[in-house]
Amino acid sequence: MEVESFEDEGVARLLNDWFVSIKVDREERPDVDKVYMSYVQALYGGGGWPLSVFLSPDLKPLMGGTYFPPDDNYGRPGFKTVLRKVKEAWDTKKDVLVKSGAFAIEQLSEALSASARSNKLPDGLPQSALRLCAEQLAERCDSELGGFGSAPKFPRPVELQLMLYHSKKLEGHGKLGEAEESSKMVLFTLQCMARGGIHDHVGGGFHRYSVDEYWHVPHFEKMLYDQGQLANAYLDAFSITRDAFYSCIARDILDYLRRDMIGPNGEIFSAEDADSAESEGSTRKKEGAFYIWTSRQVEEIVGEHAPLIMDHYYAKPSGNCDLSRLSDPDNEFEGKNVLIERKSTSAMASKLGMPVENYLDILGTSRRKLFDMRSKRPRPHLDDKVIVAWNGLAISSFARASKILKGEPEGAKFNFPVIGVDPKEYLEAAKKAVSFIRRQLYNPQTRRLQHSFRNGPSKAPGFLDDYAFLISGLLDLYECGGELFWLAWAIELQDIQDELFLDREGGGYFNTPGEDPSVLLRVKEDHDGAEPSGNSVSAINLVRLASMVAGNRSDSYRQNAEHLLAVFESRLKDTAMAVPLMCCAADMLSVPSRKQVVLVGPKPSTEMEDMLVAANASYEPNRTVIHIDPTDEEEMEFWEENNKNIALMGKNNFAADKVVALVCQNFTCSSHVTDPRSLEALLSQKPSSGA
Repeated sequence: MEVESFEDEGVARLLNDWFVSIKVDREERPDVDKVYMSYVQALYGGGGWPLSVFLSPDLKPLMGGTYFPPDDNYGRPGFKTVLRKVKEAWDTKKDVLVKSGAFAIEQLSEALSASARSNKLPDGLPQSALRLCAEQLAERCDSELGGFGSAPKFPRPVELQLMLYHSKKLEGHGKLGEAEESSKMVLFTLQCMARGGIHDHVGGGFHRYSVDEYWHVPHFEKMLYDQGQLANAYLDAFSITRDAFYSCIARDILDYLRRDMIGPNGEIFSAEDADSAESEGSTRKKEGAFYIWTSRQVEEIVGEHAPLIMDHYYAKPSGNCDLSRLSDPDNEFEGKNVLIERKSTSAMASKLGMPVENYLDILGTSRRKLFDMRSKRPRPHLDDKVIVAWNGLAISSFARASKILKGEPEGAKFNFPVIGVDPKEYLEAAKKAVSFIRRQLYNPQTRRLQHSFRNGPSKAPGFLDDYAFLISGLLDLYECGGELFWLAWAIELQDIQDELFLDREGGGYFNTPGEDPSVLLRVKEDHDGAEPSGNSVSAINLVRLASMVAGNRSDSYRQNAEHLLAVFESRLKDTAMAVPLMCCAADMLSVPSRKQVVLVGPKPSTEMEDMLVAANASYEPNRTVIHIDPTDEEEMEFWEENNKNIALMGKNNFAADKVVALVCQNFTCSSHVTDPRSLEALLSQKPSSGA
């Protein structure tokens, strides 16, 4: 539409004569987008972007739609026709239009801000919702090509999260065969995605989605929210399997972010566009131009190993976008190749009679050559907005990687685009990103966040997602060895979130503070889509915080989580697949007692670092890690105030020369252990059948 309509003189004339045109960046103002997208979805049964909505001067929606062609075509009105019709309707029946717009907003307001009928979910619903969601996803699983559903294939990390969580639950109940089935679907999907063209083999990271069923030809945009969540999914897969394939892909994503998406002060940028100029000086941009290759380019750049690379990545002189009729319906990529791995590395190496390690070295060296040449091309536009919520997702994966990746085999070898840095550098990246937000997007006087930053903070206030995703990232940062300061800030931000967004009467959180009269709807969002919903993440945050603090504060967190989930009772009961992360949250809340790992000892120290690695090594979503240094007065003060039991454990178990670990559950603690191996063994013990 940008090219077809908004750059067209005729369209511009109509718009400028009859309308006030307002362009909204939906990433900067998700609250405004939500109002009018909800209207279009309710009225026409579907939505999407670009979104075009016509408003009255008092901002009530009169009419809207998504894509309009420039001229009448395929039985659809063209944009010029739409403009004329809206103008005509405004001139002849303004009152009717305005009335219907106001009525639509009233109805939506009622529908999208539901209240809970009770203070908690009915017994058994959390377990049945989790089971139902897992069953529905399993039915949609593509057993040949991975993923849940058909093309276009979107990586929806919340689905992967649910299936792994469900697998862990089944394992706990001794249903090992079913547990393995559930995790296999996730692991296979992660493998297919990593081998597909949706994964940028040359530069690292993942594109937005695949247009075909093979995960081959992507929409080439790269979004920060995908990178953060997918890195976490690959980290989970590694902690379950100990297979370095998954840890390498997690590194690949995080190294891409460190190289291309992090600003000078640690801030993490939002996205890279799909389009770029085909050559220097060209004004015309093309989708994927930066990422695709002709076979001749590969031959010239890679040299003697070109046949191996061509074979490995299915590159051909005629182009390789031929796996599906959906891959390239308009022949845009004729003669071009989107790199994809169709056979296993070990099979390819054995075909050449070559050790796998040598084969991998050749791949890495060749990718480096392709990367260096690609770097000379005109780059896609970098969206250097810094969005708090998306930074929260990335902070979480950087922090978790710093501990989980310490479980990689000693002397592990990495090939480009993976750099192979010491995992502690990922913790530094997490701390720098969170320090930037604290410094630039948080006001200590008002105790409020701003939503985004570009050449200074934006005017938009922080929304629910900004608080919820950042709190989640802060909890991961603390549990993976970050300073107590970040846990204290998470608790403070939760207080502010409750003050700004919590519906104390009806339960759950609104998406906006509700202080801007020009934003006509306050919505309680529940859909876990490409990004999880703020309510789902908040429910999990509340469960986690409740297991760290004690007394009234802990009770209050649990009650707010129960009330929140009760708002979405019918959603969990009837359409669980729309809310996978909320299903996990509901189950987490119903778990009788969360596992607490308490580490007591001097900080910072190698011993504490090793114990933190052990505490975070296994996949255990119902675990909380607390570390305390009894020689630190501030820490002791914090725990005395927030959880006297932890302070007491600190006092009673301190040894100056070692770190003592206790694993507590159901109000009882294990006898203490003082070495990482014993802690890992303790944490990997299966619960007894009566537990």
